[in-house]
Amino acid sequence: MIFSRISFATFLIATAAACMPAAAQLAPKTGAVVTTPHVRAELVAHAPDGVTPGAPVWVGLQITHQPEWHTYWKNAGDSGLPTELKWTLPAGVSTGEIAWPVPKKIPVGTLANYGYENTVLLPVPLEVSTLYKPDLALTGAAPAMDIKLQASWLVCRKECIPEEGEFTLSLPTRGSTALNKAAFDTAQAAQPQPLGAPGTIAVEGQQLKVRLDGLPAAARGKTLEFFPETPEVIRTAAVSGKDWTQAWDGATWTATMPLADQRSESPTAMPVVVALAEADRQAGQPVAWRAEAPVSGTWPAAMVAARAEVSPALQAALAANAAKVAAPAGAGQPQPQPAGTFLIALLGALLGGLLLNLMPCVFPILAIKVLGFARQAGNASAHRKAGLAYTGGVLVSFLALGGAMLALRAAGAQLGWGFQLQSPAVVAALAALFTLLGLNLAGVFEFGRAAPQSVCSAQAKHPLANDFLSGVLAVVIASPCTAPFMGASLGFAIGLPAAQALLLFAALGLGLALPYLVAGFVPAVARLLPKPGPWMNTLRRLLAFPMFATVAWLVWVLGQQSGIDGAGALLALLVCLAAVVWAFTLRGRTRVVIATVMIAFTAVLAGAIGRNIVQVVEPARLASSTASPGERWQPWSAARVAALASEGRPVFIDFTAAWCVTCQYNKKSTLADAEVLADFDARQVAMLRADWTRRDPAITEALTALGRSGVPVYVLQAPGKAPVVLTEILSKDEVRAALAAL
Repeated sequence: MIFSRISFATFLIATAAACMPAAAQLAPKTGAVVTTPHVRAELVAHAPDGVTPGAPVWVGLQITHQPEWHTYWKNAGDSGLPTELKWTLPAGVSTGEIAWPVPKKIPVGTLANYGYENTVLLPVPLEVSTLYKPDLALTGAAPAMDIKLQASWLVCRKECIPEEGEFTLSLPTRGSTALNKAAFDTAQAAQPQPLGAPGTIAVEGQQLKVRLDGLPAAARGKTLEFFPETPEVIRTAAVSGKDWTQAWDGATWTATMPLADQRSESPTAMPVVVALAEADRQAGQPVAWRAEAPVSGTWPAAMVAARAEVSPALQAALAANAAKVAAPAGAGQPQPQPAGTFLIALLGALLGGLLLNLMPCVFPILAIKVLGFARQAGNASAHRKAGLAYTGGVLVSFLALGGAMLALRAAGAQLGWGFQLQSPAVVAALAALFTLLGLNLAGVFEFGRAAPQSVCSAQAKHPLANDFLSGVLAVVIASPCTAPFMGASLGFAIGLPAAQALLLFAALGLGLALPYLVAGFVPAVARLLPKPGPWMNTLRRLLAFPMFATVAWLVWVLGQQSGIDGAGALLALLVCLAAVVWAFTLRGRTRVVIATVMIAFTAVLAGAIGRNIVQVVEPARLASSTASPGERWQPWSAARVAALASEGRPVFIDFTAAWCVTCQYNKKSTLADAEVLADFDARQVAMLRADWTRRDPAITEALTALGRSGVPVYVLQAPGKAPVVLTEILSKDEVRAALAAL
């Protein structure tokens, strides 16, 4: 069957993709100038009176963009990230904040961002105290101050690329440094000037009413641009005169702004900037003004979509638990476990693999294997060989996947069970694979008509290859599921020497393959199946729908990783894939012409939108460690955990991922049960969520501290008590019993 061959290629793709970095970034470069294909960035300075205490000294990063590319302001808007500057300075010298020039609004489809095009200088003031002592120059040269900068920026056009650079600059301490005076003067002229009056902002339903007083005469009567420094409050893409309005009442400027549909902030004060339109700006005159306006009124309920962080404080609190599962302190290598302990771990892994057959991830493949088993009714020898081949595929795949995970962890990567599904490329490859499986089962194409004759002949000569490769496929698609006993066994394996760890993975694989292996060697099982007949063709068509349902789920997972553009691109390419496969089912000249056209169109489309599939879309930034009123689940941040611990409140942590089917089941069942939630409320338990959909080394470290290497993991921790780790498949009674024991 075609899925057997494709599955092997997909498994190799999954393993290779797991070895790649989660996000591609340019390698850091050292010097005063860093040039990339998209920007030229330079560290510049301005010290007209030299470097002495009290003298004005400025440094800054000057970014020159390629046409159509841009970087971001302090509030990036609907997407993007602000440029970050990290300085290394001599003792006695400190930096102020970036003096952000007024940005421009950059529409991107239905969204809008705030940022800079062409050339922009981000100036930063230096404060030189009397404690600063220039290094003495042994060669007789003039003393200089060594300045180092680590900068990172996101540069975007229609696609976004994270870049970074390391910069060094030697600034003479004597004499004047004014080579870049014009650039600093331009940046200074673009600074918003403070208003004498703070203004007011009132929340009225889904709108903000802004009122600013004290604007100069040159601005009155003009149409102003509005830039809030607080992100995710207003609808950034709103168009002036259409979606929001502004008016003048003498010297008072008023505006009505729509709130963002996905607002995540509810500030009590908002720093805002208003600026003249570029056509109204005059050289030597202020172009923008800034006010910090208090906010009155009641904010509507916010919709927070923030990603959790892992708390170092919790990791420290779990040190005792980690000691039980980690290698002994001071040992250079993981230590082998006693025979009795290791035997129990092997039995747990075997049982976990056996229970994995009951998980929804594996069921479609097992159903297909049962269909193949029925075709060989009456052939006991074929049953045994097929069972052994399937078991071999499962064992080899588990050993390969486990070996890859252990090797990457030994090399310093923070990975766990299911790590390949943290790669958008692997998720997309699996979606393509299941699309082909569904099309094949639905009868759209048969392998014998779509593949070369030599391949079909090889398939007939080596039927066991199908069974082996179906075992490989079963392991690849089993990754999103975690069965009982699996979490503890896999977490235990990480702290073992490689040989013992791989034996645990082999035991897990044997458990997964055991039902089919037993069926091959026990004739009574074969007699339970109905005889071959028309029902087999009906069942085959029926099995296509679980495959397509799996594709829909994988597209949703990719949307969590790469955003809606990535999910849309994958859907479009899957449609093209289906069309290409259909074209190969045609005959004669029609097949050649249509297949060629479809392949060419798919290649062009992949080149145009394919990059959206593997792009890394950063989740919304945490606006505050305090959740909005009525928000039950909170992002897991270090500040929040520390605050809850100081308050003496117990904490329930859900380590989850979008691609984890078991996680989603628990989330929609036990964790949504009204009685369970009432118990959480009655005991004032804070509910935190750590999202491991994409690779996050901090979350991986926290899981390791708990003795786990994958999700789901559920932890209930009360102040002064050891954390309680619940089972992977939560039951209502288990959670309520744990809460009652607080």
